[in-house]
Amino acid sequence: MSTVVTLLTDFGTADGYVAEMKGVLLRAAPGIVLVDLTHDISPGDIESGAYVIGRAWNAFPEGAVHVAVVDPGVGTTRRGLAAEVGGHRFVAPDNGLLSWVFETGPTMIVSLPVPPKASRTFYGRDLFAPVAARLALGASLADLGDKVEDAVRLPRPTPVREGRDLVGVVVHVDRFGTLITNLPGARVAEDATVRIGPYDLALRSTFGDVPSGDPVAFVGSGGAVEIAVCDGRADSALGASRGAGVRATAKPVR
Repeated sequence: MSTVVTLLTDFGTADGYVAEMKGVLLRAAPGIVLVDLTHDISPGDIESGAYVIGRAWNAFPEGAVHVAVVDPGVGTTRRGLAAEVGGHRFVAPDNGLLSWVFETGPTMIVSLPVPPKASRTFYGRDLFAPVAARLALGASLADLGDKVEDAVRLPRPTPVREGRDLVGVVVHVDRFGTLITNLPGARVAEDATVRIGPYDLALRSTFGDVPSGDPVAFVGSGGAVEIAVCDGRADSALGASRGAGVRATAKPVR
């Protein structure tokens, strides 16, 4: 079976940067299956990239290689990394982009030497894509670099219990303007009230459970509480963004 290689960047698709990376990968490892996770991460938004790859990677078969490049520090002294988690391999800058991935289980991480002729402004093409191709062809992490124990990890807010409520924050805003929180749906009461700013929302099942233009809270496909506006954008309608506080009625402690 051909190895799956996924790509996540903030490059967009207006230019040829993603195509150049794919060309390097296909030339070095013909027959791989390339999958675009997204190239629409906001420029330099490491936290958004960390959320997206942290949610998406384990939808793929074991053995997949994941290349993530959101790299405002490209060409500086920040390291490049290759890692292995749960039977998957990852290639990314050492800037916290793999933080959510690293939380999922035992991790081996190595630093990557930069090729002498690599462009200081395009490590996606000249460092990360070639390394991903080597991994797709069967290279081990030990073949690639020296083991590291101090990879950068972004602080990830943890929900806390306050009386009858579970209190957390918005951790991501998707392209629809939906506010995705860090409140696990499994810890929230089925008849919960979800509060964000001045809004108190009854927990529902889906967008269509409220009239067009109304806000709605529900447990989303990723298992966390989300807040949307039916036929609209919750971020603009509610004036909320990543980091906004949110609370919901918690399940009783037994």
